[in-house]
Amino acid sequence: MTTSMPMSSFADPASAQRLERAAAALTDHGFTVEILDDVAAAHTRIKELIPEGASVFTGASETLRLSGIEEDITTSGRYDAVKPRGLAMDRTTQLREIWRLMATPDVIVGSVAAVTETGSLVVASASGSQLPGYAGAAAHAIWIVGAQKVVPDLPTALRRIEEHCLPLENDRAMKVYGKPSALNRLLILNAEPQPGRGTVLLLRETIGF
Repeated sequence: MTTSMPMSSFADPASAQRLERAAAALTDHGFTVEILDDVAAAHTRIKELIPEGASVFTGASETLRLSGIEEDITTSGRYDAVKPRGLAMDRTTQLREIWRLMATPDVIVGSVAAVTETGSLVVASASGSQLPGYAGAAAHAIWIVGAQKVVPDLPTALRRIEEHCLPLENDRAMKVYGKPSALNRLLILNAEPQPGRGTVLLLRETIGF
């Protein structure tokens, strides 16, 4: 049964009870889940989870950008940051190599558009660059998720993406790239079959879209 959810609430943080429900369902589906207070706690946990020297790809994410986690991973020198290497390569002659680098790092770090209380992660993407790593090609995946992204079920998750996330991402894309975004690819992760591979850091505060 689909639960109706007003669009205005897509920006509001979920209650403690809903966070716990989502965390329990994700855990039942094979994900490792930690509920953290805020972005500062996520920063600390990321440093503990990712070993120094690991190759790390950061998926496009306002959560990572606004939190400073993207910049820290890319510039700290603790890791082999994949994104700068990919940007330095020729997209005409080395595109397949770039995609291999992005798809198969030791760790991929990013966020999602929605987390359901039934235990699914939902990702929307225009390019799809982060999706292979999220789906299983990366050895480990870590998602940092703001409390406003918790929704009751998959139909509501898709509504959140279309009605809330896409307009905000369109505005961002127009400012940065001069063109709108698009829902070209969707990935739904209903379970993690490899124990210990997927970690969800679920925050009690809101961040990102």
